[in-house]
Amino acid sequence: MTDVEWAEVRSALPVPGWLEGGGGQPEGYCHRQMIDAVRYLVDNGIKWRAMPADLPFWGRVYAFWRRWRNKGLDRELQLRDRIRERAGRGWEPTAGVIDAQSVKGGASVPAASRGFDGGKKINGRKRHIVVDTLGLLLTVMVTAASVTGREAGRTLLARLHERHWRMARVWADGGCTGKLVNFVPNVLRIALTVVKRNDDTSGFVVLPKRWLVERTFAWLMRSRRLARDYETRADSSEAMIWWSMSMVIGHRLARRRH
Repeated sequence: MTDVEWAEVRSALPVPGWLEGGGGQPEGYCHRQMIDAVRYLVDNGIKWRAMPADLPFWGRVYAFWRRWRNKGLDRELQLRDRIRERAGRGWEPTAGVIDAQSVKGGASVPAASRGFDGGKKINGRKRHIVVDTLGLLLTVMVTAASVTGREAGRTLLARLHERHWRMARVWADGGCTGKLVNFVPNVLRIALTVVKRNDDTSGFVVLPKRWLVERTFAWLMRSRRLARDYETRADSSEAMIWWSMSMVIGHRLARRRH
C-alpha cells in the first residue's frame, strides 16, 4: 500500500484488545506488513508457502488471515461508506444488483463443496454476490457450481437484508425466478426486479443495471487468486473475495485523495 492508501485503511482496523485494557500481549508484528502480505498473495495468486522473504513469515501471515476470516474482520476493510459519501450517495445503500459467477475448482476443492454448472460447462464453485449501484460489494456467498441462483438467492438476500436494513430494491437476471420472486418482497420487504434478455437480440448486449455487477466481477478477476477456486473451505473463498474488493476500494480512495 502507498502511504495515502494506508492512511485511509488504518482508521478502519480493529483496535487490539490489549490497547483497550482487555489483557494479552502486544502484537509482535506490523498490521501494515500483514495486510500487504495478504494482498500480495491475493493479487499474484501464489501459494502461502511461496511468500517472498521480504514479507513476514508465511505461517504468521496465514494465522493473521485465518483469524480475520473466522471473525469476519476482512469486511472491516470495505470502506464503502467513504466512497459513497464522496460520490454524493447515502452511506447506506438502498438498491443492489445480484448475480453469480462459476469458476473452475482446483484439486484442493473437496467433492462435497464442488459441482458442475451445466450451462457454463464448469466443474467447480459458484460465487453469488450482491453489489450496490456503484458496483461495491455488499455480500457474497460461495457454493458448489451446481447450485442455481434461485436456490442460493434466498440465503444471500437474507444476509443482505440483515446487514443492510435500508435495502429496498434488487435487480436480478432470469435465473432468480420461481419461489424467490414471492419470498423476497413478502418476507424480506425488498422489491425484486428481474431484468431479462430479449429473445430477439443476438450477440453481446448491455442490459440495464446488470452491467454493474458484471463490472464488479471484472474488477475481482484482476486478482489472480480468484482466477480459479483453490480454497478447501467455502468461507475461505469468500474471504479471498472480500480481500480482493478491499484492494479495489483502497486504490480508489487513494486515487481520489490526490
